[in-house]
Parts: sequence; C-alpha cells; structure tokens
Amino acid sequence: MNTTENDIGTIIITEAIDIHRKLGPGLLESVYEAVLARRLSKRGLTVERQLAIDFEFEGDHYEEGFRADLVVEGKVLIELKSVEQLNNAHKKQLLTYLKLSGIKLGYLLNFGEELMKNGITRTINGAL
Repeated sequence: MNTTENDIGTIIITEAIDIHRKLGPGLLESVYEAVLARRLSKRGLTVERQLAIDFEFEGDHYEEGFRADLVVEGKVLIELKSVEQLNNAHKKQLLTYLKLSGIKLGYLLNFGEELMKNGITRTINGAL
C-alpha cells in the first residue's frame, strides 16, 4: 500500500479510538498492541511489532537500541502506554525513538485515559 504518513496516521487514530471505545481503559499495553496491530493489518497496512531498532552513535553501531511497539508501513512509529496520565518523559522517549530510527512521524497512544482523544500525542521528527 502506497500511503503517506498522514494517511497512515488517520487510520491509526481511527482504529485506536474505536478500540478504546469498545475495550475501555485499564488493560495491559500488550493487549492494545496486539489488537491495534491486527486491526491495522486488516486495513491493508504492514505492521511490525516489537521491532528492534539499532542505531549509529559517534561512528559506532549499536544493535541494542530499543524496541518500537509498532512500526506501520516503515513510516510511522507507535509507542503505546496504558497509564493514568502521560508525562513529559513519555513524550521525550517518542521523540528520541524517532530521531534514532530516522522515522518522521510518531504517535504516543495512552489507552489508560478516560477519553482516548486525551491520550493521543502526535510527534514529528523534522518535516513531513
């Protein structure tokens, strides 16, 4: 599927809101990850779960960078949380993941919020 980051983002948000509406808050992150990955796949998107991201730093290669919860179409990184409220550390973590991976668009989705719209943070690494 040849879609832009913004098109993918629209699908991600639509599915996340629907999942939250139907399942509610309070489940483990891994549950939301599995359900969201399946729903996105059913929409025709390529989804990788717990993708190991390696990186370069000062000329050295590191394979033990981090694991992205979901990477969609190789273009959008999703970090999932299921906490009462997001904090700045969560947002900084997403931006660092985007910088290290070279991915331009990321979403921090907190399924622990009462309303899903309050748990969505969109972050851009550079320009889209």
